Amino acid sequence: MGRTDHRERLSGLRRFRCGVGGGWRVGCGRRHRSWRAVAWCYCGAQSTGYAGRGRWAMPELVAAPVRVIRYSTYNAWVDMWAMYSPLGWAVGWMSRAMLQVVFFAIIGLLLDSPDAVRFLFIGVAVMIAATEALTSTATTTWERRQGTMPLLVAAPTRLWPVFVGRSVQWIPSGVLTASVALFGLGPFFGVTFSPIRAVAVLGCLIVASVTTYFLAMVLGAIVLNAMSLRNVVANVAQVGTTLTCGVTVPVTFWPEWVPATVQAVPLTHALAAVRTLADTPAGTPVAAEVITELGLALAVGVGWLLLAALILEWLATSGRRTGSIEFSD
Repeated sequence: MGRTDHRERLSGLRRFRCGVGGGWRVGCGRRHRSWRAVAWCYCGAQSTGYAGRGRWAMPELVAAPVRVIRYSTYNAWVDMWAMYSPLGWAVGWMSRAMLQVVFFAIIGLLLDSPDAVRFLFIGVAVMIAATEALTSTATTTWERRQGTMPLLVAAPTRLWPVFVGRSVQWIPSGVLTASVALFGLGPFFGVTFSPIRAVAVLGCLIVASVTTYFLAMVLGAIVLNAMSLRNVVANVAQVGTTLTCGVTVPVTFWPEWVPATVQAVPLTHALAAVRTLADTPAGTPVAAEVITELGLALAVGVGWLLLAALILEWLATSGRRTGSIEFSD
């Protein structure tokens, strides 16, 4: 070979002499099919169908959606700071959310029931993360309102990665707001967590927000063809989850078919995990129960994401065929 390269010593990877660029490749995608997941090509990864050059690279099938999601996420944050300044977000949104949590907790005080105070406080605090995620139902339609939807449909890429990142700003906003409510206001209402459980609660909030965001993507994809219903659908979804997913009343309060139905809503499982962490005495093992609930939430959330991707791709395909994607109010 004429020289020794440190890349030759990569353990576990078969190396091939590539006839395309004359150099040595690891798992070359053009001439060899041995390594299809992650590959690094010494003589130029771009010619093999892999993203990247001179480094570990992903197949373009994976890299293209990731790249689109990254750009779309940047656009989401531009929208976020066009609507709010940091001070405006803290004073306007954060204060409103805190007052909402306190309001529902006070209802428990009026009932003279410490258990009701804890139940309402925890439920409404976690619901904040879901509420912001559900906001993406309405913000998904901004692309069509602003007239950029035809350009997205005409672009040589999938449509679903655009909308995965399109409203992602609501996820960290919701998680941060819910965290401030639970950890900042919680001690005033008898809700405290050990450091380890606090970290677990933060993970539950992230799961609740992300998986609810996937559910909201389905609703947003549907209202792209019914723009006048965008706010109605978002509000109905928020009220429905508040009433039936264990936020303000136990899930068991409803007829049997309601608890069975809301198992398909990720918030039901994520909120149950938070309640387990909050209500179980310190020192009692809860890891198995919490992990089970979070696993169910993630599984349901992935299902909603796949459904959203199918609906969006159907929308793009039918729009290209019929020319039905245009400006809309």
